[in-house]
Amino acid sequence: MKMGVQESNQAIPSKEFFRRLPKVDLHRHLEGSLRVSTMADVARQHGLSFGTTNELRPLVQVLGSDPYTFQNFLAKFTTLRQFYRSPEVIGRITREAIADAAADNVRYLELRFTPVALSVSQGYPLGEVMDWVIAQTELANQEYGIDTRLIVSLNRHEPLEVAEKAVRAALERMARGVIGLDLAGNEAQFSALPFADLFREARQAGLHITVHAGEWSGAANVADALAHLGAERIGHGVKVMEDPQVVEQARQTGAAFEVCITSNFQTGVVPALEKHPVLRMLAAGLNVTLNTDDPSISAITLTDEYQIAYQKLGVPLGVLQECILAGARSAFLPAAQRQALVERMSLEIAAVNPLA
Repeated sequence: MKMGVQESNQAIPSKEFFRRLPKVDLHRHLEGSLRVSTMADVARQHGLSFGTTNELRPLVQVLGSDPYTFQNFLAKFTTLRQFYRSPEVIGRITREAIADAAADNVRYLELRFTPVALSVSQGYPLGEVMDWVIAQTELANQEYGIDTRLIVSLNRHEPLEVAEKAVRAALERMARGVIGLDLAGNEAQFSALPFADLFREARQAGLHITVHAGEWSGAANVADALAHLGAERIGHGVKVMEDPQVVEQARQTGAAFEVCITSNFQTGVVPALEKHPVLRMLAAGLNVTLNTDDPSISAITLTDEYQIAYQKLGVPLGVLQECILAGARSAFLPAAQRQALVERMSLEIAAVNPLA
């Protein structure tokens, strides 16, 4: 990889340096981005019995005393689904998620959201939920000077008929910032293959495709996502390293890996932060990007992820900068807009001094 800022043995870059780096986040879930303070407000306003902010926090965030398992991580979403009580709440959490990304110097954000999750507590129509998210995204982009695009996320454990409705609604809203389709959920117990035809049709109609794969289950799921669902990007994908043939398949396709270091640790995918395979993925020539996944649940920012990659995993600064540009190059944008983003990010990265 091309190196960027000159490495130094004399000075360790400060957290402020990593914050000032312009960043791209391709894998951030709206439902995992709620401020705890906002949840406390919603609970008071809607009569939800969650107590104080401190009493609420362990229900919606992974704390040091928690078991680091995917069951515990997913349990947070069960609580979170109780907070989507009105169009105003859904609009507020959308606006705040984008504001928080902008405050962390994220220049380009692809925010994925699950319409079924946002609609289920009150029975809202999927299309209306999408419209509320889209409207607040448009306003937040203007207010905070960030470019946010939207990805509609489906769960593999939910009926295909529900996914079909969501895809139809997404296709109708492509001109308003919906650019992609994601498949998430429990990959250990539910195959992605029943969704293959639907995802191929969606891609042919113009939606970009990303698939959670190789997170909780093996490299074969990455191969299936690439070969059968037409995935251009892989959510997480860290278990790809278990199979050299799938590594080569992914390398040849150029598919981007949306790596989320802290999330992979908290879900038990890796036994320790220091054992995360991101450095091996980079060394294998894979197209790696760094992302947050669920910043509120994990209590992190993208700044934290870059600092962890450097300080705990030993990823050089120049390689980290290339990961930012890899994110820009892998954005689900038209070619001209994507190239403009890459050029802009290159200039901004060059202006950041790690010793300042």
